[in-house]
Amino acid sequence: MRIIILFSVILSVIGCTSSPFNTSNAPQYITVLHTNDNHGRFWHNEKGEYGMAARKTLIDALRNEARQQGHAVLLLSGGDINTGIPESDLQHAEPDFKGMSLLGYDAMAIGNHEFDNPLSVLAKQQQWANFPLLSANIFDKATGESAFQGYQVFEKNGLKIAVIGLTTTDTAKIANPQYIGHLEFKDPVDVTAKLVKEIKQQYNPDITIALTHMGHYVDANFGINAPGDVTLARSLPANTLDMIIGGHSQEPVCMAAKNKNDDNFKPGLACKPDQQNGTWIMQAHEWGKYVGKAEFKLENGTLTLLDYKLMPVNLYVDEIQDDGSSKQVLANEYIEPDPTLKSFLATYQAKGAKQIAGKIGSVDARLEGDRNKVRYQQTNLARVIIQAQMNVVGADFGLISGGGIRSSIEAGDISYKDILKVHPFKNRITYMDWQGRDLWNYLETVTSFPVDAGAYLQYHKLAFTRKNGKLVSVLIDGKPLEENKTYRMSLNSYNASGGDGYPAINKLKGFVSTDETDAQALKTFVSQNSPLKAAQFAPK
Repeated sequence: MRIIILFSVILSVIGCTSSPFNTSNAPQYITVLHTNDNHGRFWHNEKGEYGMAARKTLIDALRNEARQQGHAVLLLSGGDINTGIPESDLQHAEPDFKGMSLLGYDAMAIGNHEFDNPLSVLAKQQQWANFPLLSANIFDKATGESAFQGYQVFEKNGLKIAVIGLTTTDTAKIANPQYIGHLEFKDPVDVTAKLVKEIKQQYNPDITIALTHMGHYVDANFGINAPGDVTLARSLPANTLDMIIGGHSQEPVCMAAKNKNDDNFKPGLACKPDQQNGTWIMQAHEWGKYVGKAEFKLENGTLTLLDYKLMPVNLYVDEIQDDGSSKQVLANEYIEPDPTLKSFLATYQAKGAKQIAGKIGSVDARLEGDRNKVRYQQTNLARVIIQAQMNVVGADFGLISGGGIRSSIEAGDISYKDILKVHPFKNRITYMDWQGRDLWNYLETVTSFPVDAGAYLQYHKLAFTRKNGKLVSVLIDGKPLEENKTYRMSLNSYNASGGDGYPAINKLKGFVSTDETDAQALKTFVSQNSPLKAAQFAPK
């Protein structure tokens, strides 16, 4: 009888433990909600699209529905909360991190833009967040220790879920070198392979998720970028990771077929996430435009995706009318912003707006600064920016990496807010006095950067020719470069210190850094030269 009683007690204890020891064959369910690349969009745009208050209404409804169905629920972010909207940037994304806390995020990956400010700011942001900021592949060079929390294990509704944070190794070249010089960004594949084994031995999780800020590149075609989520999934043993929730490439990951992107996806349409080597890969575009919702069933150790949606947050789409014209209509039913969160965020919005209000100038046509242009071709806005910086230091010519231009400027009045959307990083204007022969060697490198990269070179008062992978001619302000002549080049402090993979020149003789920021330079140029004529800056 004592043996029978003891056996009954053992069974009772086992029945109370989490699923790895659960003898029941009953299926278990989990709903994973996710966003990424917030970039300061705590407030809705001029059309009322996205915004954290409406996002909260949607997430609260999705979370409640999932829990009523017996699902465990996780809310995750693929990182890059910082940088993009002046009202947020001027307040170090305080409204964004505090807003995420009120939305109930469980964890986020640390993105490269989390290093746009000194690490003291990132530490403050962690205090504002009531959830962990994760990255397992960032290490302190001096100590060899992890610089941040690498993972978190959650126990929800009988499921044990391990979430591992990962950050693109490109951060080492695209983040501000002044803030990350002491950090090492290790290969995510090696780090993950080792960490998964350790987590399995210690926790034996039911589900393992990589929460990444590395980018989704279709069929692993990552080009000049660091390898992303597809490479991670393929490089590990099959089914090592159950899912990758990502960010960085800022796209909706919707697949038309195996290794083929769905180029026809629009808000409100069906979206099938990528799957590589037994791992589901998901990303929800950017700015909180969508909330990704993935529903899974776990049964007998097998995780099955039941349903996936990218749910638009008050996004508009073009609807063709009977007369052939198009009209902007909501892609979904209007989501009422959560009144409490909206009121909370409104204080920050008003404070930020007050700092940037007022007209400083005007332009007669659009100045092009969109991401899909400044990383592919020369643009008029780049010429305006470089001329403004050249004026500060009296340069003969100037350069800037395309990735440093963050927004366009529309025709009409220009405000300080418009300037700060273009230049959110507070980079300082620097100059370098080159001897012609040394300048040639520098240009040999920076003129070689390909399109579709933040490093892509935008330039002004400079012309060059490359043949067979070599620099063969250079003109400065229309005249051939002379080896023994001195030339002054303007450049921002980010590129000068090695950002975007540019050669670091900030310790060379002839280098000077000013106290003028890129935003101040552009603001001064616009105010002194308005109304600007966009055609005068058209690339030749």
